[in-house]
Parts: sequence; structure tokens; C-alpha cells
Amino acid sequence: MNSEKKERRVIGVFAAASFLNDFGSDVIYPLWPLFVTVFMGADMVILGLVDGLGDAIVSISQAVSGYLSDRLNRRRIFIWSGYIFGAASRVGYALSRTWHWLVPFRVLDRSGKMRGAPRDAMVADASTEANRGSNFGLLRAMDNLGAVCGIVTSIMLFPLLGYKALFLLAAVPSLLSASLVLTLIRERKTTRIYRGLSLMDLDANFMLFLLLSSVFAVGNFSYSFLLVYAKSLGYEETLVPVLYLLFTVVASLMSLPFGRAADRLGRKPILALAYGLFALMCLGFSYANSMSIALVLFVLYGLHRAAIEPVQKTLVSELSPARYRASTLGAFQMITGLASLPASIIAGLLWESIGPWAPFTLSLLLTASSLALLTLVREKNRA
Repeated sequence: MNSEKKERRVIGVFAAASFLNDFGSDVIYPLWPLFVTVFMGADMVILGLVDGLGDAIVSISQAVSGYLSDRLNRRRIFIWSGYIFGAASRVGYALSRTWHWLVPFRVLDRSGKMRGAPRDAMVADASTEANRGSNFGLLRAMDNLGAVCGIVTSIMLFPLLGYKALFLLAAVPSLLSASLVLTLIRERKTTRIYRGLSLMDLDANFMLFLLLSSVFAVGNFSYSFLLVYAKSLGYEETLVPVLYLLFTVVASLMSLPFGRAADRLGRKPILALAYGLFALMCLGFSYANSMSIALVLFVLYGLHRAAIEPVQKTLVSELSPARYRASTLGAFQMITGLASLPASIIAGLLWESIGPWAPFTLSLLLTASSLALLTLVREKNRA
């Protein structure tokens, strides 16, 4: 098998594994905020704390796995183990009796994201500058397509199975993802010596991008708040997952086009568009007072997700030293994730103490600041 075919195979296997894992995850995610607040009886501050803790764990796990992946010259073990962690956490959710039980299983669930940095490094290594944005866009499109299928399954089966049985069922697809990576992905053997990533390896341009991404992360609270806000506008509990489905379908359809646009037009214009879409959504939710307006805002959120996720990873992988790509991707996720830890907690406190509009206003101001700083970042020159 020639090099090009091997690279296509790597991308294809990861795309299939991402589809399956997100299928399982998104059987749960549309129901998660209502599961925590209605079924488990927690308030918005607790929801923000649990979600914020989850985001921080994602970041720390990716940083650790990225460092170890480069240090040990091994990527695959972190990827399949991450899928197994995700499957195990869903079994834990099904067995939980109070919201307190959710905390350790949420940690386990989000620790499964340790697969992210090593997988992204393998995708970046199997890509060229001409198709890297497209490959990350394809991966994200398959993530979102799996999410769409998971949400539809959730909507159809929730009235029949309820929370517990449905969460148990959601563990199966992630186990299939782990088996795909174990059986079909092979790593390149190398004898290179890992010196270790240091700040000296990262230039001021990358540090500026890290700063503005962290500022944005402080205002990028959990999607759970959007769903709870929609419920307050009049959506029935059984219809709330449909809104999750709406933004996920939009993200699924648009991730690959945005990735391709980043290859043609540059990374910064698409990232700037992603920030602009998020700002419009925040502005809209600050004043939303009808169910129909909420529909439009969820479409904007889907467009934002489609634009930011593949392009941000592409830009990070290109601004970082190639030799330390997994470490840099992991460190980036850790720092921005730790910045997002207070995001959902602050959003919950503002929601409870001032009103639902308050967290959206703060996010709008922070997004505008990030957009201004983005104008100072220099993209890598590409052929």
C-alpha cells in the first residue's frame, strides 16, 4: 500500500470511529441538562459546575496524553483507551442515584477526550498543507453526522426506554470505535529522542493566538444553558433534544465546507467568521423572547461550531513545531479548557443572580475582544 493510500486509510478509520463515538455520546447529550436539573434535581449552578469541571478535565487529559504521546512515540493507546473511558462513563450515569454520583463519572467521561491530541496529531501528520483543513473538516463532519444519528435515536427511544436504559445503550458505539482503532490503525515506528516541549519552542505569534483563544473560552459556556433557556421560552421537555439536533445537523453539513474554505481562503477569515457567528448568537439570546427566534439562534450556533472546530485545530497544528505537534495541541486544549472551567460556573452564577441574559452579554464582550486580537495573528505562509 503506497503512502497516499495509507494516509487516506488513517483518515477514513478515524472518521468512522468518530462517527460511532459521537453517535453514542449524543444519545446522551441532548438529555444531559434536563437529566441533571430535572431528573437529578440539581440547580443551574450545579449544572455549570459539573459541565465546567468536565471541560477542565478534557483539557488536562489532552495535555497529558499529548505530552506522553510525543514522549513515548505512541498515539494509538490513548485513542482506543479514550473511547473505552467514554463507554464506561455512560454505564456509570445509568447507575447514578443522585447528582453527586455524576461527578466521578463525568470526570471519567471527559478524561476519554485524552484521545483528542494524539488523534489530531496523527491526522495532521497524514495530511498536507493543501488538504489539512479539509481533513479536519471531514473528521468534524463525521463527528457531527454521528451526533445527528445519536440525537434522532435519543428522540425516538427516550419515551420508550427512559434515561437509564438509553444511557446503557449509548455505551455500545464507543466500544466499536475502540475496536476499529485497535484493529485497523498502525503506528509509525521511530527512534527519535524526545527532548520535550518548552516555551522556547513556541513563538510570540502562537502565544498571541493562545491568549485570544483563552479569552474566548472564558465566555464559551456549555451548550446546556442554551437548551435550558429554550425550555424557559416554552419548549416542551420532549422537544428540547430537537433543538440540539438542529444545531448539530447544521454543524454536520457545514464542517467540511468550512474546512475547505479555510484551505482556499486562509485560516483567519474562517475563524473570524466563527467568532462573529457566536457573537450574533449571544446578542440574539440576550433579547430572545419567542420560540421562533430561538430556532434561528440555534442555527447560528451550529454554523459557529462548524467553522471554529476544524479551523482552530488546523491553525494550532500549523503554528506549532511539527515535532511537538501532539504536545502543542494538548497544551493548547489544556490552557483553553482551564480558561473555560469558570465559564459555565460564571454563567450559572450570573443566570441565578441577575438573569438569563447576563451570561450572554458577558460572552459577547469577550468574543469581541478575541476577534480584535485575532487581527494581529500571522498565518503561516502556505504554497
